[in-house]
Amino acid sequence: MTRIVAETLIERLVAWGVDTVFGLPGDGINGIMEGLRRHRDAVRFLLVHHEEAAAFMATAHAKATGRLGVCLATSGPGGIHLLNGLYDAKLDHQPVLAITGMQETSVLGTGYQQEVHLDRLYEDVTEYNLLVDNPAQLPGVVDIAIRAAYARRGVAHLTIPNDVQVAPADADPYPGVAPARPPATAPIYLRPPGVPRQEDLESAARVLNAGARPAILAGAGALHARDEVLAVADVLGAPVIKTLPGKAVIPDDSPFAVGGIGLLGTRPAEELIEDCDTLFMIGTNFPYTKHLPEPGQARVVQLEADPIRAGVRMPTEVPMIGDAKEGLAALLPLLEPAADRRHLARYARAMEGWRADMAALQAPDRRPIAPQYLMACVDEAASDGAILTCDSGTIATWAARHWTIRGERGFYLSGNLATMAPGLPYAVAMQHAFPGRQVIAFVGDGGFAMLMAEFLTAAQHGLPIKVIVNNNNALGQILWEQMVLGYPEHGVRFAEPAADFSAWARSCGGYGRKVSDPGDLAEAVGEALAHDGPALVDADVNPDEPPMPGKVTYEQARKFAEAFLKGQPHRASIATTLFKDKISQMGR
Repeated sequence: MTRIVAETLIERLVAWGVDTVFGLPGDGINGIMEGLRRHRDAVRFLLVHHEEAAAFMATAHAKATGRLGVCLATSGPGGIHLLNGLYDAKLDHQPVLAITGMQETSVLGTGYQQEVHLDRLYEDVTEYNLLVDNPAQLPGVVDIAIRAAYARRGVAHLTIPNDVQVAPADADPYPGVAPARPPATAPIYLRPPGVPRQEDLESAARVLNAGARPAILAGAGALHARDEVLAVADVLGAPVIKTLPGKAVIPDDSPFAVGGIGLLGTRPAEELIEDCDTLFMIGTNFPYTKHLPEPGQARVVQLEADPIRAGVRMPTEVPMIGDAKEGLAALLPLLEPAADRRHLARYARAMEGWRADMAALQAPDRRPIAPQYLMACVDEAASDGAILTCDSGTIATWAARHWTIRGERGFYLSGNLATMAPGLPYAVAMQHAFPGRQVIAFVGDGGFAMLMAEFLTAAQHGLPIKVIVNNNNALGQILWEQMVLGYPEHGVRFAEPAADFSAWARSCGGYGRKVSDPGDLAEAVGEALAHDGPALVDADVNPDEPPMPGKVTYEQARKFAEAFLKGQPHRASIATTLFKDKISQMGR
């Protein structure tokens, strides 16, 4: 049997430690599929139902494991479908390799069927991007693509024409031209230095030691540095704000934790931003500058892995380049213990009040079901090692405030892209990567409907994911954004009847239960989490529960009131819900 170029591709992936490829076949990648078949003992091809999901899964694999995620799609429309998931990887700085097919080289440029030049389409999303048109170049460019994905923390793309895929592996169509030198048997990737320069560490220590009211803002880049973040917070007496992608950096019940900032944040964290005189940003390039200190209010130190991103959000006195864990370990001996702990104690007390307010909204007797209570049921029943994946929308608010990080719990969502629909494919990929952990997808009805076929993917691959659908039969986040802008809602509620996704779960061979009565919710969630296969709970929640900011501004309140006066069609229900929320908090 002649060894083909596609085998060289797969063997090179194996050499880099790739054990899974997420994708969907097509006639544009039949040669690559044959390469995968011939090496099926070394690499698993995880067949999905939509290419967008394959790209999300590759991104999730990279986020959860730190290793390269790989997705595969056919030429033309298959490759186009990958794009949304690839932008998720790009914007959240995850190493992903996308492999796509292309028509035979002899017909390129003739307007052939499905002739989409994916290398041109992918120019904006990639760090490395190449049409492979010579078998001799393949081993070397695979290495370069993977190095680029790792080093630049982003997407690399190789598109390979059909005739190149099935050409003899040793083919050299251009005699007389020296081929690229064969790569090393064991691939080499040199990690960038992890410890900042000594002069930067010393400058950072001087600024941090001088602060009277310090704050730490920790992001996804510090997820592997929990002990070091807590140690620095303790020495400085600094409360720790967590970005949403960095929610699992430290436990939520830590005396240093004050939650997040932004629309999904907490009131104590917003007040800390307004009050702090020193801000230490660790592993984050938080994009929402209106939620950061005003220029000149606070001295800023930032520990960032990428020199391009350091200091781009606000005036930064000391930008340090390095790994969060290694950088903090090197900084710690230079820090002076804070003698006055009153600043820290003030925000610890504020968080006690905030947690009590949030607990009051988790009322089990509210009808329709309060989404806060749904999340609370999941939070209480899930294991201390559970991974929660989440979609974008109001569900991200409920997860941010009512999913408690404790033990080794994880939390993942689409950060900077904030796209709908990744929650389910994220869960599939993470369950595949961590078969012994409990993996729960907390999704809205809008996002779940987009890629719901991937529940069948989980069932077919024996992946026991748990899916909790927060079903408000609406595009809830957009509804409230319209109101904050002062507009009456329009085009954001689906027609009745609301979907029953539990029927779909059962048809796939999984556990499925529809819940409308809050009295049945805890039992249903418990049964789903205990089920030995994929399971889904579809909970009908109150569509008029507002995801209120941690601290409401006058302008937000004014626009909200204007929307009511302009004829908000559900103003009575919304007003009732707001009244019940306030009564619940007053009665705690």
